[in-house]
Amino acid sequence: MKKAVFITLLAFVIVSLSFFSVAHKVSLSLTQTGQNDQTEILKLESGTAVYSLFQQLENRGIYNNSLWLKMAIRLKPELSNIKAGTYEILPQMSLSALLDKLNKADEKQFLVTLVEGLTLAQWIAQLNRTPFLSSPLSDNDLTTWTKDNQIQGETLEGWLLADSYAVTYGTPVIDVIERAHVSMHKVLSELWLNRYPNLPYKSEYEALIMASIIEKETGVPKEREHIAGVFVNRLNANMRLQTDPTVIYGIGDAFDGNLTRKHLRTPTDYNTYVIKGLPPTPIAMTSQASLIAAFNPMITEDFYFVAKGDGTHYFSSTLEQHNRAVREYQLGIKE
Repeated sequence: MKKAVFITLLAFVIVSLSFFSVAHKVSLSLTQTGQNDQTEILKLESGTAVYSLFQQLENRGIYNNSLWLKMAIRLKPELSNIKAGTYEILPQMSLSALLDKLNKADEKQFLVTLVEGLTLAQWIAQLNRTPFLSSPLSDNDLTTWTKDNQIQGETLEGWLLADSYAVTYGTPVIDVIERAHVSMHKVLSELWLNRYPNLPYKSEYEALIMASIIEKETGVPKEREHIAGVFVNRLNANMRLQTDPTVIYGIGDAFDGNLTRKHLRTPTDYNTYVIKGLPPTPIAMTSQASLIAAFNPMITEDFYFVAKGDGTHYFSSTLEQHNRAVREYQLGIKE
């Protein structure tokens, strides 16, 4: 009887040791660290089975594809719920950490930076050639989207907020456009509600147009509010804005980089040397900083400014002061 009990206990111990040995090996198979010494990109296609993934990772020399992995998946079937997408495999990343990332669809984020001061056409060209975005937009696509969304001004010019946007691989271009538009609409609405009193804008859209002009005229960020103050003064005094970037925008693709007197005298809807008030649409995409300046201009007596050649401007309150500054900074004549 004692012998039978001993044999039973011995068998139990052997089975237990075997179980713990197997469990340990299964655990080790999942905690193995990657052999990659730099970040690797994994593109997982829809419908990829977890065993195919293991084989792919072994072929790339990142993880060992052992028999214990198959047992691990049988013991933890939830690990096989991997999702298609583009992922980063960091150096020394454990296989369990990677599987957790694939289960949560924690995809790699790519950054799209839309730079202030550029035009809609320049942004669309940039987005269409961005390799990690999909579904480039044609002119017809953009026109249709603009009409469908009843964009004021009938153009998206100015309606997209200059910023950086995180996207996953294969994000359609139109998705970036929509996000940038929503961001702009949100910022513009908030600023309009908290705007400085007695501004010469009849609507949010007019403020957006002003912000685009400030964006193009500003070479040094600290001058944004001062430039805004000058333009607000001119609008309030019923003076022409006389800003070169609007003229250049009106010339369009025909502009060769040389702004002439003839250009300044030639009427277009955007030539603020000829028309009074604001042009009909924004002339560029704007940053939040320029929007803030448009809604919160500096209180100043200045009506003029001239470029000094170093990115900054000389501001004047009278035409006489301005003409003197033009002679000094533009013509090199010091009095």
